[in-house]
Amino acid sequence: MAAEELLVEVVGYLRLAVEAIGAAIVGFGALATTLRYVLSLIGVRRYTNNQIRLYLGQYLSLGLEFQLGADILSTAVAPSLDEVIQLGAIAAIRTALNYFLSQELERERRAEEATPQPERDAPRGD
Repeated sequence: MAAEELLVEVVGYLRLAVEAIGAAIVGFGALATTLRYVLSLIGVRRYTNNQIRLYLGQYLSLGLEFQLGADILSTAVAPSLDEVIQLGAIAAIRTALNYFLSQELERERRAEEATPQPERDAPRGD
């Protein structure tokens, strides 16, 4: 096996690993956020909808970064013109999604900090 073929194969496995990590981050974030939501619904914890959205948004943003990294890896070794164009389109879409998600998270974070809620993470003592 030539060195170039080996490199292509190694990068392919690395891309799959990075893509799997991104998917795992999003999946874990969805499960953890669902748990927070359920705890809030049954009254064990007090989380606002904004807090829950911020929590999920952080995982989505990180997961998108890993997915973009996987896309970049897929075209890192001897890309064709079509692959570069496809990567450009995917990168633009994912970067835009991440940018707007980050902007929304920052707005909600500032709004959350401006709202006095001393017991928002405390268990209910009712």
